[in-house]
Amino acid sequence: MSGKEDQPVDLEDSVLNGTESPGAATAATGAKPRARKLSGKKPPMPWFGVDIGGTLAKLVYFEPDDVEPTDDDPDLEPDALAKIQHYLKSYTAYGSTGVRDVHLQINNVTILGHHGSLHFIRFPTTSMNLFLDMVKEKNLSSLADTVHATGGGAYKFEKDFNEIVQLQLCKHDELNCVIRGIHYIDRILPNECYFYRSPTKDSEMTEKVPFDFRNPYPYLVVNVGSGVSILAVYSHNNFKRVGGTSLGGGTFLGLCCLLTGCETFEEAIEMAAKGDNTNIDKHVRDIYGGDYARFGLPGSIVASSFGFMTVKEKRDQASKADLAKATLVTITNNIGSIARSTALNEKIQRVVFVGNFLRVNPIAMKLLAYAMHYWSNGELQALFLQHEGYFGAVGAFLELVGYKDDHQNHTDTTLCNGTL
Repeated sequence: MSGKEDQPVDLEDSVLNGTESPGAATAATGAKPRARKLSGKKPPMPWFGVDIGGTLAKLVYFEPDDVEPTDDDPDLEPDALAKIQHYLKSYTAYGSTGVRDVHLQINNVTILGHHGSLHFIRFPTTSMNLFLDMVKEKNLSSLADTVHATGGGAYKFEKDFNEIVQLQLCKHDELNCVIRGIHYIDRILPNECYFYRSPTKDSEMTEKVPFDFRNPYPYLVVNVGSGVSILAVYSHNNFKRVGGTSLGGGTFLGLCCLLTGCETFEEAIEMAAKGDNTNIDKHVRDIYGGDYARFGLPGSIVASSFGFMTVKEKRDQASKADLAKATLVTITNNIGSIARSTALNEKIQRVVFVGNFLRVNPIAMKLLAYAMHYWSNGELQALFLQHEGYFGAVGAFLELVGYKDDHQNHTDTTLCNGTL
C-alpha cells in the first residue's frame, strides 16, 4: 500500500513543527491550514511509544535520518542514538521472537522538525525480560529517562523498567491511545481503512476496497487482542466501552496450543488455513438435512461448534489442521455475533475491527465481513485497518511528541500522504 507519490510528508499536519507543510491544502477549502506551535521542549531521542498487551508488546519507533548536533538540539547524542538506530534498522527479527513489520513502515515523515521513518516492532510479552536486557545493553537510559507506554503491561512491568533499566514509565489510558492512534494513522495514510465488497465465504471472490474514514462518526471499535473490548465512538473525545468478551486472540492461540501442539500464532494460522472445520463443527444441514428456511438459516451455517467431537469416530478422524480451523471459526463467529448485537443496541452501522488477532489472518477478517453483511442484510459494514494492532503504541507515541491536533474535525484538515 502506498500514498499518491513517494514525497516528503509532514505527519503532524504542521502541528509539531510550528510551520505549514509546503503546498498543503485543506480538503474542504483549498486553503493552507493554520500553523500551530508545540509548547515546551522537544523530548530527548529516541522517540518511541509502547503498548504492552497480554500477549504481544508493540513498539512504534521514529528513525530520524537528519540528526546532527546543533545549538538548537543540545541534548541530542548522535553517536549513542546511531547505535540504537543501527540495531533496529539492520534487522527485521530480534532474537527468536522480536519482529519488525517492514511492510507497515511509514517513510518520508517529519516530526518536530526531523525527517525520517516510523517503524513498527512487536514481540511476545513473555519475552519482556529479553527486551529489557536489550534496552540495558544498548544503554537507552543514557538518552532518556522516561518511556511513554500503554496497555496492562505498563502497570505489570513498571517496577521492572524502573529497577532493571532505570527507566520510568509514563502510563496512558489504553483505549484512549487506540482511538487517537486510529485517527492519526488514517489521517496520514488515506488508504489505511478498507472493507470487503460483497463479502462471501469464498475468500478468492472477495474484493478489498479502500474506505474514506474522514468523517466516520459514530462507529464501533472492536479491539481484538488477548480478549476483546468494544467501544462506541461518537467523536474524537467522546467514546465509551460498551461491551467485550474474554474469548479473543489469546483464547484462539491457547486452545490451538492445547489441541494441536503449535507454539506460535503464525503457526496456528498457517495450520488453520489448511484445515476444514466441517469435520469438527455441526452445521445446520447436519441437523436439518439442509436449510432451516423458516428462520432463514442456510445449511452452511455452524449450528454447534465442535459438535462432531462428541462422536468417537469423528474425533479419531480429526486432523490438527481441522481443529485449528474450527477453533478460529468458533472464536471469530463469537466476536462477530457480539459485535453485531452491540452495533444494533447502539444503533451504529460502521464496525471497525482492529487488534493483532487480525494480523496475517484473512480467514477471520473475511468471516467477520461476511457475518456483518449477511446477518444485517447489508446494513452493517465491517471495516479494517492496515496497521491492525499498533494503534495503542501509536497513541503512546503521540503523547511523547505532544501531538494535540486530533481535536480538529477530520473534514477540516489536510490529508497528508505517507508512503509504506
